[in-house]
Amino acid sequence: MSEAARRARPSGLPERDGRPILVQFGAGNIGRSFVGQLFARAGWEVVFVDVNLRVVEALNRERRYRVVIKRNEQPDETLLVEGVRAIDGRERAEVAAAIAEASLLATSVGKAALSAVYPAIAAGLLERRRRRGAAPLDVIIAENVRGAASAFREGIAALLPDDYPFARLVGLVETSIGKMVPIMTAEDLAIDPLWVFAEEYNTLILDRAAFRAPVPEVAGLHPVANIAAYVDRKLFVHNLGHAATAYLGFAFNPGFTYIWQPLEVRELFARIELAMRQAALALNREYPDDLSMGDLESHIADLLKRFRNRALGDTIHRVGRDVYRKLDREDRLVGAMLLAARHDLPFDAIASALRAALSFRAPDEGGALFPADREFAERSEPLGVAGVLREVCRLDPESPLDARVIAGVLAG
Repeated sequence: MSEAARRARPSGLPERDGRPILVQFGAGNIGRSFVGQLFARAGWEVVFVDVNLRVVEALNRERRYRVVIKRNEQPDETLLVEGVRAIDGRERAEVAAAIAEASLLATSVGKAALSAVYPAIAAGLLERRRRRGAAPLDVIIAENVRGAASAFREGIAALLPDDYPFARLVGLVETSIGKMVPIMTAEDLAIDPLWVFAEEYNTLILDRAAFRAPVPEVAGLHPVANIAAYVDRKLFVHNLGHAATAYLGFAFNPGFTYIWQPLEVRELFARIELAMRQAALALNREYPDDLSMGDLESHIADLLKRFRNRALGDTIHRVGRDVYRKLDREDRLVGAMLLAARHDLPFDAIASALRAALSFRAPDEGGALFPADREFAERSEPLGVAGVLREVCRLDPESPLDARVIAGVLAG
């Protein structure tokens, strides 16, 4: 067994061929380029669970894949990720058996697909208890969903017997996912269905207190005491800044294709940076013991540098698409404005990004709108700003806090 594998192996967890086992739900971009890559390169065996048969078959045939690191004005670096295999997610018995023997479980399937994995996880937990008794299992929820642990607990526990000791046997580990991975083009996938492009950033922030077993000693894992602060930082600084760049950039010049292009315009850069700073100030007021303004300012500067990574090829379409979701009151723009309003702080720069989002029409590489954005243009934009704030953003004019945000947006 390699020294890396020996250091990575948490005490008391199962192994196969001397290696701990990660069962990773989701073999998409984040699953392969980030979570799977971190653990595989630390000496773990990574078992992907996915319903994309082309990917599953390719992983089982190759037992390896490439992650291509894209850097500005520097040559690409290729990481070879080995020691992997895959299971078709529809093969419930095989999935349950894998969970029963796993050292650790992780998910990165996307918010919309979470409910689809709960039955498989529940079945696996029951099989694990049948085979191994009281062996606990930690689940790394790599989903960037606020309150992810509560959603998981509710969704999975409902499928287990009433006497299942969930709190004792299952650790639900929330994360903050900051890695940027662009959509792979059809041409790229025709070359290799398994390779994935990604930026160099490789830090997985996760909830230290949620683990039932020891936190794995895997390079790139960064356990924190208050995960809520970092989940909100990701949403209200990183995601907000990305969205503001896409929406303000498209409004300024619909001919822009890439996310770096608006940041080359001094006026736009200043507006985007101000929106991020307004959100950061609100976060500092909300989490003064976790997020200092100095650290937040440094984070903003780093993000704006990463957003301008031309080699990544990230598009305005990808970053801005799905306006319905991104304008929800719990999401990046409205959520940040509500937080700022709660602390009596300005949010006018954030509001300008929201107004720009109403006319967002950036097409994909084939010239098509994201289906939900086409629906937004046809159904919701005609409601006007006030109607969108009420029907899409779910802001209630009878609520004093909501009313302040509504007034701020309408005043622009």
